[in-house]
Amino acid sequence: MSSQAWLNEPVARAAAWSLATILFYLLAKRIYRFHPRWWLMPLAVAPALLGTLAFVLHEPYRDYIRGTGWLVAMLGPATVAFAVPIYEQRVLIRRYWAFLLAGMVMGSLTAMASSWALASVLGIDGELRLSLLPRSISTPFAMEVSGEIGGVPELTAVFVVLTGIIGAALGDILLARLPLRSKMARGALFGVGAHGAGTARANQIGREEGAIAGLVMVLVGLMNVAIAPLFMYLMNW
Repeated sequence: MSSQAWLNEPVARAAAWSLATILFYLLAKRIYRFHPRWWLMPLAVAPALLGTLAFVLHEPYRDYIRGTGWLVAMLGPATVAFAVPIYEQRVLIRRYWAFLLAGMVMGSLTAMASSWALASVLGIDGELRLSLLPRSISTPFAMEVSGEIGGVPELTAVFVVLTGIIGAALGDILLARLPLRSKMARGALFGVGAHGAGTARANQIGREEGAIAGLVMVLVGLMNVAIAPLFMYLMNW
């Protein structure tokens, strides 16, 4: 079998794209280690490299995501790993649970309202609008919510990555300009506004900030999954 025919095999194509994704991500991490700038975050560099490769090879996004779906599925167990720092900060969480709950509710409502407003301004409707709504929660939860409300989960994953990159960058700007002295406030800002990318950035700032960001990220995701059926009911009412 020729190399061209081998690459046309579904299993071979899936393996090739999976390997490319992993290698590009490792390369992006190495670049970020030596040059820690927000525009060089692995979540920005790796997709840019993959997108360029897909464009050169004329590879449809649907074929790419079909071959790398198992990597997306791994995000679920990875999210559960945030339970460790959350457990370590359980005393702080019990003390400020009311503030955290209020922040998560208001953050979720603000994210959905801003997504709806953005879609209206850009004239986006239908599945595309519904895919944009859960952009501010971590990928495994966002894809679940997107499927529940009638969006396209794979497209939602793209919006989530873009939101994480922009949110992490804006988070640094907000920290420099807002008088947020509390570690809980700083962590919650990143967890609500930039989910996984924000939590990674919060961990760089401090362990407590990272724990709060991880807690908020997971709980916001669970909350959105729980209320997704109610959202659909209200939409169809």
